Amino acid sequence: MTKKKLALEVIERLKKEYPEAKCTLAYDKAWQLLISVRLAAQCTDARVDMITPLLYEKYPTVKALAEAPVEEIEKIIRPCGLGNSKARDISACMKVINEKYGGNVPDNMKELLALPGVGRKSANLIMGDVFGQPAIVTDTHCIRLSNLIGLVDNIKEPAKVEKELWKIIPPEEGNDLCHRFVLHGRAVCIARRPGCANCCLRDICKSASF
Repeated sequence: MTKKKLALEVIERLKKEYPEAKCTLAYDKAWQLLISVRLAAQCTDARVDMITPLLYEKYPTVKALAEAPVEEIEKIIRPCGLGNSKARDISACMKVINEKYGGNVPDNMKELLALPGVGRKSANLIMGDVFGQPAIVTDTHCIRLSNLIGLVDNIKEPAKVEKELWKIIPPEEGNDLCHRFVLHGRAVCIARRPGCANCCLRDICKSASF
């Protein structure tokens, strides 16, 4: 089976297994998703979702966050870890969005990637979830499962994984597939104890064990 055919089969099976493909981070606005993704670095989504309501209660708008002292942002987000660097990135990012874009998150990759603290993973998530554009979010689940299944061959660098996946995944399927990778990685293909016996991909996965 070619990698392209394998990708299409993986997409169809995961669609049946996880009909609802949604971001696991809670947000109402694009700028909130940017903040949540930054906070999620080396932190669980569950903890991020506990902290962000506290942040937005005190600073409910882009302008309010842009004007907030970095130290005050850090106090709130500290439970997410790396508080100092995350607070500085959030403050700088909100300042640019407020001053350059009138409080609106830009809708293209070039401008998203120019925002402080925003990398390809964050930018792709915004493009896919907020603006409905083709996107591949190469988070840890996507990278791990793509290698295990055999969609890519021993590639760990996010940008390289993204480049290879674009060759075999239809553009309109990329964003939802990455959300389903997260769901599957948490429910079945768990890093330390993969449940191959209960996996819908076990007969096509190159790493499956029985």
